[in-house]
Amino acid sequence: MILTFTNRTGGVSLGAFASRNLGDHVGDNLESVTANRKGLESEFGPVQFMNQVHGDRIVIVEEVSDIAPTADALVTGIAGIALAVMVADCIPLLLTSKEIVAAVHVGRRGLVNDIARKTIRTMEEMGAGAITAHIGPAICGSCYEVSQDLFDEVTAKHPACKSQSKKGTPALNLVSGLQVVLGDEGVDIKNRFECTVENPELFSYRRDGVTGRQAGIVSL
Repeated sequence: MILTFTNRTGGVSLGAFASRNLGDHVGDNLESVTANRKGLESEFGPVQFMNQVHGDRIVIVEEVSDIAPTADALVTGIAGIALAVMVADCIPLLLTSKEIVAAVHVGRRGLVNDIARKTIRTMEEMGAGAITAHIGPAICGSCYEVSQDLFDEVTAKHPACKSQSKKGTPALNLVSGLQVVLGDEGVDIKNRFECTVENPELFSYRRDGVTGRQAGIVSL
């Protein structure tokens, strides 16, 4: 099994995208993005990316395609297919079992629409036994300042997300909210979280605005 979270180092992109940007939708030179993705393939074999839209669509992958499916979770039971979720503050969630793996994009909207829970259900329907969740780098509760309306919307469903920014204003701790969801599902949690905003070796949209994307990658 392969399971890793990339950072922004070790690629060929320049400027705001330096250097291992994997996102082809952020304004980076596409030749650089292609080179960075080929570097991943040399390490992990064929990698399936997705067109992430903060929804709850789940795609079961049976072969790697150059056309990225529009989804926020990819699932496969086929060995040798690597699944990628791209992020620059949202949570890259990798779900593993002996039989099935998944890559899930969990942002604020993804948490509200239960993308993680729905992906676990899909894995179980496909025959997954014990599932382990691996939470990668994302924005922390002190850095994710939001409006009062957004705070109220999310915390009404996920009280564990309640947080405050360093200025004392409303903020969201999405990782805490996700951990409660995963715990409710009986999933073992491996926390590899670190704050994207606070670590300069990670891409962060909240910190930089124009920036690249790192990824969580998993395969059987």
